[in-house]
Amino acid sequence: MRRNDLLKRLRKIASEKGLTFELVEGGNHTKVRIGGRTLIVPRHTEINEMTARGILKDAEKESSESDD
Repeated sequence: MRRNDLLKRLRKIASEKGLTFELVEGGNHTKVRIGGRTLIVPRHTEINEMTARGILKDAEKESSESDD
């Protein structure tokens, strides 16, 4: 999955759930804060599909925890 596509999907998850979305650029990775959860996204043009799925799963988990 392309990194930009992953970031767009993370933004969409945050906006659908009404959570804050913040990006903090580091050396080799980007820290993405959605609500109270920090996710680490590698800074590569292409991100391994399994890695991307794990990041999206964690983002969805934060979304559903916030609904409770």
